[in-house]
This record gives sequence, C-alpha cells and structure tokens, in this order.
Amino acid sequence: MSISDLYDSGFQIRNRNHFGAIVRIAMIDGIISEAEKEFIDRLGRNLNITKDEYKQILKDYKSHPINPPVSYNNRIERLYDLARMVEIDPLNEEEEVKLLTRLAIGLGFTTVNVAYIVDKALALVKENVDLDDFIDGIRNMNR
Repeated sequence: MSISDLYDSGFQIRNRNHFGAIVRIAMIDGIISEAEKEFIDRLGRNLNITKDEYKQILKDYKSHPINPPVSYNNRIERLYDLARMVEIDPLNEEEEVKLLTRLAIGLGFTTVNVAYIVDKALALVKENVDLDDFIDGIRNMNR
C-alpha cells in the first residue's frame, strides 16, 4: 500500500465520520426533512460518499466518531457544515445546539470558548455568509 493510499483512506474515513455527524444533527428530531435531505445529499456528493456508504451511515449514524482535521481551517469548515445543518431545521434547535456544542468540542474547539464559537458560527450562518467569510469570522473572533 502506498502512502497516497493511506492518505486517501484516512481522508475518506474522516469524510464518512463528518457525514455521520451531519446526519446525527438532522436526526435529532427523529426525521429528516426535505431541506435536510437536500443538504445531506449535496454534502454526501461533495464528500464523495458512495451510495452504499450513504445508506449505511443513515442506518447507523451514531457509530461514526468525530475525527478532527489537523488544520484549524478544516475544523472551521466542518463547523460550517454542522452549523448549516442546525440552521436548516428550526425545530428542536435547542437540542441541535447542544449536540453542535459537543461536536465542536470533538472537532478540537476548547471547552472554555466553545459556547461563544457555536453562537458566532450560528450567527454567521444565519447571515448566509459563504465559507470564506465564515472562516474569517471565526478566525477573527478574538481580534
């Protein structure tokens, strides 16, 4: 097995686990709304989730751990996807925010300021910012 195969394998595992976290937020109320399904479908394509992986993750989404990326920007990108899923479905927002907070800690954001980061992330998503502006907004919070 070459080093590129190992890299690709690890990258795909992180993508599957991230997809599982997204599905976990969508399933907090026990159903996936049409808007959530559209988002999940689009994200699945962007993360190169195969149809078989997609079905398996939907069936067993709780078994996928959070594997934080090493890069801080990549962690922010994952937070962006998660915050967007919370914003899609206004029902059960309180439970979704609790889960988002736990997932943000799993992504490597510190418990000291995770509530602030989650609040900022949700505010940025509500403003419909794109990924670049989201990254800038999170990175520049303390300045």
